[in-house]
Amino acid sequence: MATILVVDDELGIRALLSEILSDEGHTIELAENAAQARAVRERMRPDLVLLDIWMPDVDGITLLKEWGGAGLLTMPVIMMSGHGTIDTAVEATKFGAIAFLEKPITLQKLLRAVEQSLVKAAPRPAPAVGLPSSYSRSNELTPQYVAPSSHNVMPQSSSLPSAGLASEQSFELDRPLREARDAFEKSYFEFHLAKENGSMTRVAEKTGLERTHLYRKLKQLGVDLSRNKRGAGI
Repeated sequence: MATILVVDDELGIRALLSEILSDEGHTIELAENAAQARAVRERMRPDLVLLDIWMPDVDGITLLKEWGGAGLLTMPVIMMSGHGTIDTAVEATKFGAIAFLEKPITLQKLLRAVEQSLVKAAPRPAPAVGLPSSYSRSNELTPQYVAPSSHNVMPQSSSLPSAGLASEQSFELDRPLREARDAFEKSYFEFHLAKENGSMTRVAEKTGLERTHLYRKLKQLGVDLSRNKRGAGI
């Protein structure tokens, strides 16, 4: 997973992007202006930057030019704007931005842009010594994903509670309908969160819910999302 710097002067946008990208397993650094963004960039080298164009002190395009001129544009940058035009997008890419997202940003566009930017920025693995050039070390060390069978097979992960993966559970039916339904839905979503290693994207796909609605539903039911984040392996 990647370290992503989110630069935006709006607290709500920073919080939302941080929550979404953290759920995908990324490490998030936040900055509300160019000065803070410079400090984070100096302290560490993020794998990706999401940079707002319109900020009160120094705008995003100016900061992008500054990084490019100083040789600090070593990471992909995705520009964001709620007042963007084609000319703005062209100018941003001309100065080194890898993509441009217009606000309000949809979840699908955000995740797709982040994924594509990280793939483009990823270095090619060097061939291992003593092996043919076509065989890289990544072939040896990268675990391969095996699609699960139609049976309910539990992932072998000690960090996930076995109760969250039980496909069959008993419920107290001698209770009000709403309480019984909430208990079932909470167990249902905990099962899928554990099964998908805490990935909100895959849980949304599996359950057929739009992701924003899924967030609200989980919070309403009192599902502990931090537990799934700690147990997430991808």
